[in-house]
Amino acid sequence: MNIEHLMQSLEAKHPGEHEYLQAVREVLTSIEGIYNEHPEFEKAKIAERIVEPDRIFTFKVSWVDDRGDVQINLGYRIQFNNAIGPYKGGLRFHPSVNPSILKFLGFEQTFKNSLTTLPMGGAKGGSDFNPKGKSNAEIMRFCQAFMTELWQHIGPDTDVPAGDIGVGGREIGYLYGMYRKLARENTGVLTGKGLEYGGSLIRPEATGFGGLYFVKQMLETAGTSIEGKTVSISGFGNVAWGAALKATEMGAKVVTISGPDGYVYDEAGISGEKIDYMLDLRMSNNDIVSPYAEKFGAKFFAGKKPWDVKVDVALPCATQNELNEEDARTLIHNGVICVGEISNMGCTPEAIELFIENKIMYGPGKAVNAGGVATSGLEMTQNAMHLNWTSEEVDAKLHQIMSDIHEQCVKHGREADGYINYMKGANVAGFLKVAKAMLAQGVI
Repeated sequence: MNIEHLMQSLEAKHPGEHEYLQAVREVLTSIEGIYNEHPEFEKAKIAERIVEPDRIFTFKVSWVDDRGDVQINLGYRIQFNNAIGPYKGGLRFHPSVNPSILKFLGFEQTFKNSLTTLPMGGAKGGSDFNPKGKSNAEIMRFCQAFMTELWQHIGPDTDVPAGDIGVGGREIGYLYGMYRKLARENTGVLTGKGLEYGGSLIRPEATGFGGLYFVKQMLETAGTSIEGKTVSISGFGNVAWGAALKATEMGAKVVTISGPDGYVYDEAGISGEKIDYMLDLRMSNNDIVSPYAEKFGAKFFAGKKPWDVKVDVALPCATQNELNEEDARTLIHNGVICVGEISNMGCTPEAIELFIENKIMYGPGKAVNAGGVATSGLEMTQNAMHLNWTSEEVDAKLHQIMSDIHEQCVKHGREADGYINYMKGANVAGFLKVAKAMLAQGVI
């Protein structure tokens, strides 16, 4: 495999799609060695095929706001790869949504879903619609208009969307209601549903919970424990909330959360009612964290990121490329021992390179944050069986899945000096399953 030749070809076909090209280069670089050990992969052009999505749907979404004015947004669904199961991946409603970001997310999702061992392919979708500041009625009308365009392309055995940034339980409910009306059936076509109509227990907190199960195993494999460690977290939505909840439960002390307005440093630790307040902030359709500092007497740093704080463990929980090279240098200088991406591609390539060069434990998003989609897969299973598991049953299955993912990463990522390159391990393990499935099914 000639990585540079393949990347040049992709860059020519997809100019300006920086996030997508970044994700592809990261994976190809990690798998180059194992790929070249399999001449059958090269003969079948697995690399060239796996980096391109199967199909992309782009559609206009017209809706009417509360003033009676017509609004127009763009909607997307990128079905990336279904070699091992139905397409599976979230919907993101945010002004930053564009084809590059969704292709990167769909590409990553393919390998993340492969790592879970559940039969799910990779997809992603969404819209440049911004839910912030919109009334419930406006969000409902937008979701209904969005689903009117999407519904014929999804299904429980075809493509199963979920939530992501800007798409929580409320939005999933409106989307599912419209799907049910149009398709005239009740099926597990969306995950993240309410408990009253087919949802799974612990789904909202699953990404954060799964991330901490993985980080705990990283630390234990290195001969230490998460108990007593200080932790910095970015974001303050469901992912950060779940991570803070589980980290505190495990005996760690979470000292930061962040938003677009800056970050909060709470030296006493974010626990108990403070964690509940994080969720209240998000549910109030707020996008700032400064009220937390005012309420609990913590320090607020306007326009800053939380990576300046001296901690043992750093957990990006917000969005892609939120932790850059300068942030990485600061964390390393301050003695960080573990970085786990609970957001998708939370670190820039330069930051990742620094962590690996300095032998810092670094867990990539496709492994660390797989708990969310794993629990979505468990929701699909419950829907197909027409039953509900208890929260203890779901949590036990989630814990086992994250343990299995960690084991795969260690198997394929341990280097000669004993350092575990979790990025390489996750990419190789995720790739091999998809590549072998593609090879077995012929050129299609």
